[in-house]
Amino acid sequence: MTMQLARFTVAYWCVLIAALLPFVCASLAKSGGFGKPRKQGGYDNNDPRGWLARQTDWHARANAAQANSFEALPLFIGAVIIAHQLGAPQTRLDILAVVFVTLRIVYIAMYVAGLPTIRSAIWTLALLVNLAILFSGYR
Repeated sequence: MTMQLARFTVAYWCVLIAALLPFVCASLAKSGGFGKPRKQGGYDNNDPRGWLARQTDWHARANAAQANSFEALPLFIGAVIIAHQLGAPQTRLDILAVVFVTLRIVYIAMYVAGLPTIRSAIWTLALLVNLAILFSGYR
């Protein structure tokens, strides 16, 4: 009897990448305050949420992208797990997961750049890809 080792699929690696994207956004949002004293508007680790709430322009948008990235994460994780459990074709699932993560990266870039129409279109595409992942194992 041979033991088969479990392996991380590309889709599972994409889950990890998607889970790290909010932290990239948080770093972007906080980047303007690093290296400055608090009294001069520098990052305030005693009140990080309050400090982030006072940010403007692209720093504020990066913080909003962080929140949205966390919001998108549960559906993506669930969709990937359900697709695996239903025996979705692995290549299809992997490609869709890569497309989803790519769209989310573009979405973050559009959010930070202040391009709301393109951002919303990318968000919609990513949601549709997520639904395609969810139903990729449906028979």
